Order: sequence, then structure tokens, then C-alpha cells
Amino acid sequence: MAVDDPTRQPREQLIRLVSKTFYRELIEYGVAKDEVLAVANHLLDNLIGGAPARPSVRPRVDLTIGSVQNRWQTERMLILDRVALRPLAPADLDHVASWVRSSSIRESFVPALPPERADVVEYFLAPSRESFAIHYEDQLVGVIGAENIDSTHRKLEMKKLVGLSQFRGRGIGTRATFLFLYHAFLIRESHKVYIHSLDTNVHNLNVNSRLGFEVEGIFLEEFNVEGRRVNVVRMALLDPIWRTLFG
Repeated sequence: MAVDDPTRQPREQLIRLVSKTFYRELIEYGVAKDEVLAVANHLLDNLIGGAPARPSVRPRVDLTIGSVQNRWQTERMLILDRVALRPLAPADLDHVASWVRSSSIRESFVPALPPERADVVEYFLAPSRESFAIHYEDQLVGVIGAENIDSTHRKLEMKKLVGLSQFRGRGIGTRATFLFLYHAFLIRESHKVYIHSLDTNVHNLNVNSRLGFEVEGIFLEEFNVEGRRVNVVRMALLDPIWRTLFG
């Protein structure tokens, strides 16, 4: 009997998850259940016809540990290309509070951030969290941070949002995440960083995969979002894997 390759299990789990999400999206877009087979056949036609396919998600080759400008000791700043990470200042919180008035931005955190300014300020200034401002060409565009920091076992949870829509889809969030991982692994000396994402956010799942994260598990119907139960995916990245991929 053939033995399953354990290294393929995280990828297969992610593929199953993406397939389930894709099926649900088809149904919500009005595709009848008996038409889903037709969609599957068209996918096969594209594959057989030579359409480009990516069998697995590969790490970002344009990101390396050596490309980070480490000014942490002198300026409390990390830089990658035109993206910089600095400690979140109280003055930044007015911008963050204005961003999270949008439900789509608020719910990019899992669970969702509170909409009220006072609660947002309390959340980000809590001593149990470590929050950073994301700057693009000296403009504040997002926030990223650590919570559930476990110094004993050297692990933490990462959360992130890009608050200005014109700066999404430009690789800024990816670079900010890479800078955060640099801080977590090389400055804080954590061993493990984990994240939670809604299973409907396929783009986010693939971005995380290209940074080295692997699926740890799926929490079924974990939260209620706008009246419907949603699954949450937990992904994790270990320090030695990150160093191997991007060192």
C-alpha cells in the first residue's frame, strides 16, 4: 500500500478548501447545481488545451531577508522597497478608526474589529498587543500587529489591514507582512507566527501560502458575519521554514 506523502497534506487541504469555496461562490452567483459539472468540464478543457496552470504555490522570489533595511535599533523602522513598518503611534489611530467604519475593512480582521473609535483605540493600544503602522512612501496606509503573544512558547498571532482602497492589490500588504515576519523572527525571536482568515478570502489564502504559511486547520462555522456562519482557516509559519525560503 502506498504511503501518503505528509508534505502534500497542507497543499491538498488548501485545495479542498478552495474548491469548496469556489463551489459555494458558483451557487451564490446563480449557477445551478447540475451546471457545476459543466464548469468542471470547462476547467478540464482549459487544462487539456494547454492553458497555463500553476500546480502549487511557490514562494515570492522577489522577497529576501537580505533586501530588508533594518533600522530598528536607531529609528524603530524596517523598510522593504517603498514600504516601511514603524510602531503605531496614538496619532495614527484617527486614521485607523475612519478606515474601520467600512464593514469590509473591519471584517478583514478575524474576528471583526469594533466600529466605534473608542473601542478601536482601546484595541490597538492594549499592552498585550504590539501594533505597527504600514507606510507607503511616507503615507500611512494600513496597520499590522501581533496579539496572543506567548513568550514561553515563542509564538504569536498576526493581524493586518490595508485601510486605503487605492493601495490594495499593489503588493504593499505582502511587503508589510514580510517586514512583520522579519520583526517577529529576527528581532523578537519568535518561533511561530499564525493567522486566521475567512475561507472565502481565497486571495488572502494564496498570498499567505506564497509567504510560506501552511494550513493548520479549519474552524467550521466559527463566526457569524452579516447573518451567516463562516468557516475560519488557521495558517502558520515557522521561523526555520521562513529562513530557508527567503534567506
